[in-house]
Order: sequence, then structure tokens, then C-alpha cells
Amino acid sequence: MSDLNSSSDFKRRAFLRAALSGAILPTGLTLAAEEVDAKPGVFQEPAHELPLVQDADVIVCGAGPAGVTAAITAARAGARVRLFEWRGCLGGVWTAGLLGYFLDFNKPGFAKELRDQLDARGARANSTSTSRFCYDPEALKQLLEELCVEAGVKFQLHTRVAAAFKEGRRLTTIVTESKSGRQAWTAPVFIDATGDGDLGAQAGCQFEIGEAKECPCQPMSLNALLMVKDVEQLREFVRFGVPKPGENKDADKKKLIKDTIASTGHFPSYAGATLWHVHGNLVFAMFNHEYGIKPWDAAEITAATVRARAEMHKMINGLRSLGGAWEGLQIVATAEQIGVRDGRRIVGRYVVKQDDLVVGARHEDGVTRATFSVDVHATTADHNKKAPIHATKIKVKPYDIPLRAMIAADVDGLMMAGRCISGDFISHSSYRVTGNAVGMGEGAGVVAALAAKSKRLPHEVTWSEGEQKLVAMGQRAS
Repeated sequence: MSDLNSSSDFKRRAFLRAALSGAILPTGLTLAAEEVDAKPGVFQEPAHELPLVQDADVIVCGAGPAGVTAAITAARAGARVRLFEWRGCLGGVWTAGLLGYFLDFNKPGFAKELRDQLDARGARANSTSTSRFCYDPEALKQLLEELCVEAGVKFQLHTRVAAAFKEGRRLTTIVTESKSGRQAWTAPVFIDATGDGDLGAQAGCQFEIGEAKECPCQPMSLNALLMVKDVEQLREFVRFGVPKPGENKDADKKKLIKDTIASTGHFPSYAGATLWHVHGNLVFAMFNHEYGIKPWDAAEITAATVRARAEMHKMINGLRSLGGAWEGLQIVATAEQIGVRDGRRIVGRYVVKQDDLVVGARHEDGVTRATFSVDVHATTADHNKKAPIHATKIKVKPYDIPLRAMIAADVDGLMMAGRCISGDFISHSSYRVTGNAVGMGEGAGVVAALAAKSKRLPHEVTWSEGEQKLVAMGQRAS
């Protein structure tokens, strides 16, 4: 074989895969080869045939809060649903990300169902709030799997969407990658619930990121589950669902944690460090920030994860060294995936803007109503030392997220649910919390099912039809 590095024309040999008797050859087997010209530093991937599956009405990419809700709702509405998730469990940031806290969750439909189901399992932390509360992540993993199986959702873990293909403006096919290799899937309607808008970007949609065309983005955080010796001895640090009379406020708890970590010789990268009580002596911890990380850059995310995990261990070791109430403090698990606050926002047929929050916008096609405040975390380490959260004068009035903001403007047959919907930087900092993701997932799921079953595109389905269907399904009051 010739030395490719010394070859002036830098030719690479590309092996073409071929079909034998209509079946795709296993990875690694080849039948033919040809020379193709390639530029230095560029590998030209050979064309090859993929197995194509055509058994779904709706395909959902991403099984986080928005995606798993969309898949279950679409299946309950009568659609055949495929759900793809690249992690090893359903739930996304709730489970693999150990988020620890449900926010803006006082909503009807699937959100209420999850609250009730968690309560029935003793898996929701003792709380009087229906809007914000802690939960047991392992119980939630199992609950979501059971709900998907019961609804008839065909879900596949360890599988990432890798490419998207259109006919004209219409998205028709996606390609996934997994241990099964590359596979192609087609459906009438697709839902991007990847959080970072991966499917929309691959399909050629316009998108925005951060405060401008690129980052600065909001920081990432790697959460953890901790075990303490006696949680009651740490009550002045830990947020409980039901605080005791006269207990110090949440803001005081954050400051006390930050000051205590700093006393060990390390100033935390998130100065608003927080501990939440789960049950017994188990607590969630959010102690760190990683700044300026592009959520589509695997190398950057890898480095951020390694730094964050090392910092988490450093802080826990420091606290444990103080003894007393911190004696025996240990990490049970750090998150499988670092928590991403700020990814691509796919341009839709409506853009949710700051003004919508200020005036409390109402829309005829309002899918869910958001109430959470503007929450912009420090975008640099220097700013974190001054204030971990940007102080804004924006007062949020409850506002509607319209269906149009969840339908791609550039690609037909594509919907979005979760934090990758169409909105500006400020509105995104409010609607990105998971209670709103569930509301959006519910709306996207029912509209996708109606569109697919009636051979229409999502933008041809009215929200009144979606609401009526949810009422008929028992997920909305009549």
C-alpha cells in the first residue's frame, strides 16, 4: 500500500458497501473498492445503503421531559410512535442529568399525572408545592419506562440522531447511529426534543444561540446525589419541601453553602450552590458552573464534564474535612450528563420574545402557560464572584407559549418541544424549565398525532383540535 501521508495527490481508498440478496452487509464486510480524490484532512465517506424502517406515524428525537411527554401523548392519541434517546435511560436532565428539582410544574394534564404517580410511589420529596419539588430519580426512570410501554411507544436507548433528509421542504427521513450501526427511519411527522435542536439543525433549519449568533451561552452544571450523616444537622444548608417555622431562607442557605465551601480554600464556580432534600439522608447538589461551552461541541463538553466532576469531588472532600455535620459526606453519583441550559433555538413560525413575558401574552394557539421568572446565570467566572445570577428588572406575567413557536419555519413536518423551541435569549431563560417542557411536549405530541393520522402537516392542524383531543383523552378538563 502506498504511503498516503507522502502522496502528493493525497488519495484515500474508499470501500463501498453493497447489498447482497437485498440485505445490508454487516459492518466491516466489503465487496468493492474504488479510488476517490480527497483533500488533506478530509475523509470522503462512501455512499452505502442503510436498512430503512417505515413503521411510525411520529418520530420523537430526545427522551427528556419534553420528548418523553410528546411520545406518550402522541401514542395515547392513536399514533404509532418511535422515540430515540442517546443516553441509557428515559428522562434526560431529570434522570441522566440529576437535575433534582421540578419547576413551573403546577399544570394540568401529564404534569399532574406525573405528580400523582410519583406521590403514589412515595417518590416525590415531602412538599406542599405542586409547582416546585424534589423527586427520586431512580423511581422516575422506572415510571417513565412503564408509561411508555403502557402507551405502546417503541423507544430505543443508546441511539443518537445523526442526519436528516428532506424532499423539497418536507422532512422525510432521519438516520440514527447506535451499536446497531446506522439505520434510517421515515415518518410523516418528526419532533425535535433534543434540547439542543440537533434534529432541526441537521434538517437545515435556521437557529439562534446564546445572546447573539454564538455564545456567550448560559453555563452548564454537573449535578450530583450526596449522602449525608444526618440531614437534620444540615437543615440550615439544605432546602426542604416543608421548611420548619423560623427556618432560614433559601437565599441564606445558598450563601452559607458558598461561604462554607470557600472556607476550605476553594471558591465554587457557582456562587449560588444549592442542596435539596430528596428523602432520608439523600440530597441533590448543584455546586458548579462551566462557562462559555458550546453545547454542540463534544470535545468542549467532555472537557467541561471532566473539570466539573473534579471540582465537585474537590468541594465534597473539602466539606467532609470540616467534620461535624459534614462528617461522612460522600458522593453517591455524579450526573451521567452535564446539565445544559442554553442550546440552539430553532426558528419557528412565531418567536417568543421578552415582550411576551412582560405583557403576559395570550394566544389562541397557546399550548401551555409559563409562569417562571427570567433566570440568567452568570456567563463568566468573574461575574459569578459578583453575582451568580444576572439581576434583571424584567417582571414576568404568566404568558402563553403558542403552537406556532413549536413548528419549524424552514422545514415542513418538523415540530419542536422543550428548550429548543423558537424564542429569544430572555424568554428562553424563563420557558426552559421542565414544567414548561412537559406542557410543550404534550401539545406537540397531540398535534403531531392528529397531523399524521389525517395526512396533514402540523401547521395545518389547529390548536383547538389539539385541545379537544386532549379533553377526549382525559388530559384536559372539558
